[in-house]
Amino acid sequence: MSFRQALYWNVAAVAVASFFAFAAAPATAQQASNVAINKDDIGGVVTGPNGPEAGVWVIAETTELPTKYAKMVVTDDNGRFIIPDLPTANYSVWVRGYGLVDSPKLRAKPGQHLEVAAVLASDAKEAAHYYPAIYWYAMLKIPGSDEFGGKGELPETVTLSDYLTVLKNRACIGCHQIGQEATRTIPAQFGDFASGADAWARRVQSGQAAPLMINPLAGYLAGVPFKYFGDWTDRIAKGDLPKNKPPRPQGLERNIVVTSWEWGEPDKYLHDLISSDRRDPTVNSYGLLYGSPEYATDIIPILDPKTNTVTTFKAPVRDSDMPESLGPGHAAILKPMQPSAYWGDRQIWDTRINNHNSMFDQQGRVWMAAAFRGPDNPAFCKKGSDHPSAKIFPLDRNVRQITILDPKTQKYTFVDTCFGSHHLQFDASGRLWTSGTGQVAGWIDTKKFDETGDAAQSQGWAPFVLDTNGNGKLDDFTEPGQPIDAQKDMRITAGSGPYAVMPNPADGSVWYTVGVFAGRGGVLRFDPETRLSEIYYVPMPGFGPRGGDIDSKGVVWVSLGSGHLGSFDRRKCKGPLNGPKATGDHCPEGWTFYKYPGPGFEGIGDNSAEASYYTWVDQHNTLGLGDDVPISTANLEDGFVALKDGQMVMIRIPYPMGFYAKGLDGRIDDPNAGWKGRGLWTTNGDRTPWLMETGKGSRPRAVHIQFRPDPLAH
Repeated sequence: MSFRQALYWNVAAVAVASFFAFAAAPATAQQASNVAINKDDIGGVVTGPNGPEAGVWVIAETTELPTKYAKMVVTDDNGRFIIPDLPTANYSVWVRGYGLVDSPKLRAKPGQHLEVAAVLASDAKEAAHYYPAIYWYAMLKIPGSDEFGGKGELPETVTLSDYLTVLKNRACIGCHQIGQEATRTIPAQFGDFASGADAWARRVQSGQAAPLMINPLAGYLAGVPFKYFGDWTDRIAKGDLPKNKPPRPQGLERNIVVTSWEWGEPDKYLHDLISSDRRDPTVNSYGLLYGSPEYATDIIPILDPKTNTVTTFKAPVRDSDMPESLGPGHAAILKPMQPSAYWGDRQIWDTRINNHNSMFDQQGRVWMAAAFRGPDNPAFCKKGSDHPSAKIFPLDRNVRQITILDPKTQKYTFVDTCFGSHHLQFDASGRLWTSGTGQVAGWIDTKKFDETGDAAQSQGWAPFVLDTNGNGKLDDFTEPGQPIDAQKDMRITAGSGPYAVMPNPADGSVWYTVGVFAGRGGVLRFDPETRLSEIYYVPMPGFGPRGGDIDSKGVVWVSLGSGHLGSFDRRKCKGPLNGPKATGDHCPEGWTFYKYPGPGFEGIGDNSAEASYYTWVDQHNTLGLGDDVPISTANLEDGFVALKDGQMVMIRIPYPMGFYAKGLDGRIDDPNAGWKGRGLWTTNGDRTPWLMETGKGSRPRAVHIQFRPDPLAH
């Protein structure tokens, strides 16, 4: 059986391949014209030498709108396709699929039928060029057992799970994809090196995020990964190819419609976007989308998907002498450590606001995790203040506060918080909860703030305290590191503190992922009424939590560095949830693990090399797959993966290759419009959009994802 047959044809198809090869030419025109389309659609059929090509992408892109625009669909079993609802313009249309190379681009406009000829890859190397990054990254070798436990160069305390967490969603793939063409090769601009390890040691010194690469690899892991990364790129340069081949989209995966718009600037990046109110996704229907540029810039891109236009808002700061939010205390430095292969020694990031994440409220205002002053907190936060929260746990510093943008009036309001901000979420009562708060839970009573404008009186915070004496109320507590006192509760730091924040719609509690960057990884529950916390560490085979979310029943869903989507259901716990033994390891039965798709690293057992950054739960069926469907970023597979009815559904963004997201949001524009009235919104979230297929000059893309009833619905 030939390579292309092995990849695509089942036994029955192979039996009739010669018939399709003979009949393809006369059947194509008839099939294309038989695809019923509207005047704003492009439809037709894709055929290859062996007949119709099922499960391949058809991409239409134009530069004739106010910003670059593309729409992508997947062919059905008979190679038919419909690209629906296209704005009036001329489009370049081509086919992309596994086992193929990109077809020549055809010029087309809405209302036109196309006969598209697929082009088979001439060999395995040509085919592998289009494989998602995970298929290449899985070729990376992992240290054997003889290198752990002090037997090799790794520090004695580093375990295999520690090592993998760094190489996956904590560090290496916490900022961008690895395995796409730009990272599986060494840029020629770096020059020549004695070894691949030396080339990687130089590579990670590039740009303004160098410490985030150097410290975990050269420090925490003692430089050991460099020789493995060097070996990986050396083998690829010599012609090694992935052992595994990706399947084409199947079933529901063929019903996808992906639309993208360029926004932002070529030398900047976006962390996230927001489209609606998480609690009511009909807020801001058909409205503007707002990007979050984090360390890149103070200029916030704004997309109008109705008119395909991009505008901007330059966010101000309150203190004119505020320094840039770069350097100590931040995840980026002021100047490049070494020149970038793309931007040389330019300082390309220059933010002061450091807008990491934003959320819509029910009034249609945009609440932002954004800085507007230096890190020194006002007096009401500190020791000696009469603020109720400061009396219990004073706070001296934070590097990011809260702001509010009213799109209707363009009024921009500063909300000075004592605790930091990172991710934001509203609860049912209107309180705003944040992560990035350090050793406390922090909240804002937005109703009180709207009434009074008094930030100090509208906020509160509390330390994380376990009810280890088991009496159900908050008492005096021991400090971290002290032994348990039977008469007291116990304060914990929760490792590196809260990362994701998740108000529970079922009972009003607030959950966090914790221990993402330091300490043991797990999830933490905070009760706003009792001010008591519970912590649940991730048991093996899971490890390495990053972003997470909660469903309407109170089940927490978490992206794990182990290559799993983890869920934690507190209702499954068999033992006491408080008392001296309720310190994190008391409910392993609450955890369930679902392995992500894709190949795994060799030599470490059954695993997926996927390194998901964040998981979001579609509580309100904004995508059309159902209520409470968890959706993870598939950061090495150019998109997302949804868990529907126990099965993983891949949601891939096929163009440009290298798509990497850090978050997503759902919106229902019209609840009566079927699939056309709902969908997910996301954006490139990697710090390096120039690593995408389209190279330097590429801008981030806002992306709309929809699922229609079948591949030809329009």
